[in-house]
Amino acid sequence: MIVVLNHGATEETINRISEKLQQMGYGVHRSTGKKRTILGVIGERREEAAQTLEAMPGVEKVVFITRPFKLAGREFHPDNTVIEIGPVKIGAGELVLMAGPCAVESEAQLLEAAWAVKEAGAQFFRAGAYKPRTSPYSFQGLARKGLSLLEKVRRETGLLIVTEVMDQFTVSEVAESADILQVGTRNMQNFYLLRELSKIRKPVLLKRGMSATIEEWLMAAEYLLSGGNYNVILCERGIRTFEPYTRNTLDLSAVPLVKQLSHLPVIVDPSHGTGKSNLVPAMSRAAVAAGADGLMIEVHPNPPEALSDGPQSLDTRQFAGLVEELKGVAQSVGRTL
Repeated sequence: MIVVLNHGATEETINRISEKLQQMGYGVHRSTGKKRTILGVIGERREEAAQTLEAMPGVEKVVFITRPFKLAGREFHPDNTVIEIGPVKIGAGELVLMAGPCAVESEAQLLEAAWAVKEAGAQFFRAGAYKPRTSPYSFQGLARKGLSLLEKVRRETGLLIVTEVMDQFTVSEVAESADILQVGTRNMQNFYLLRELSKIRKPVLLKRGMSATIEEWLMAAEYLLSGGNYNVILCERGIRTFEPYTRNTLDLSAVPLVKQLSHLPVIVDPSHGTGKSNLVPAMSRAAVAAGADGLMIEVHPNPPEALSDGPQSLDTRQFAGLVEELKGVAQSVGRTL
């Protein structure tokens, strides 16, 4: 349930109500909006508890939430969540661009890509130091060395870093190098990993599972929020369907739907969503028109030579051209780029 407090409720009042809820055995999560404060209450539904709370000074009303995702839902947090990372705000109206190769391959490859995407307008550099691959014989990434190279990219270019964390044992290691920790599609329901990430305060980019429903996706976000990490970014990256002509089916209808259901910012990954570089520009434009807060695009200096995901990667020239195209689309839907 949620407890809606009166407009202008004092800190003393809010603390008193929070303490009462904790005495009742509930977990309490606070959301302070532009007009009023709401307390998200986690625990068993009890009518008598709601009646007690509604009688307390400072409480406007108590509302039971019917959807299973409590903290990720707009009932708890009506205003859009804005995540600030350095000078960048995700979810505030400016289109955010995350770009770079699928994997860290070498220092030269990384720096060439990083300078190119920065010049084109990207604020974040994405690349995997640890690479989960379907085949055990495929390139698995450079691990710790890859993280060190990403740190060098940040020092030399000023770009913020997005990279994937594979398991709960390497969270602290990856968090030292990354500005955003990415949870990949295969790990969306790795609940041990999600619980560990819920304890840190760095932003987490949660990719939708390749076969996950929207509710399952938001429930995975709930794991992060319920543990106290409210810096969650959702990423639609395509789902598995019966269609063989694309790698995945990019579910752009999920973007406006999730933004109705949830306050969390939504990023779209058209590279994994289609698996074909020649489809990435059109789906990028469509994602912006659908209301995405940003894009994650694979960019490689030489896609034919990429050690992973070359067929879906743009080269640096193509990415620069796409960014120019996106400016008009962003403006048409009230966004800036």
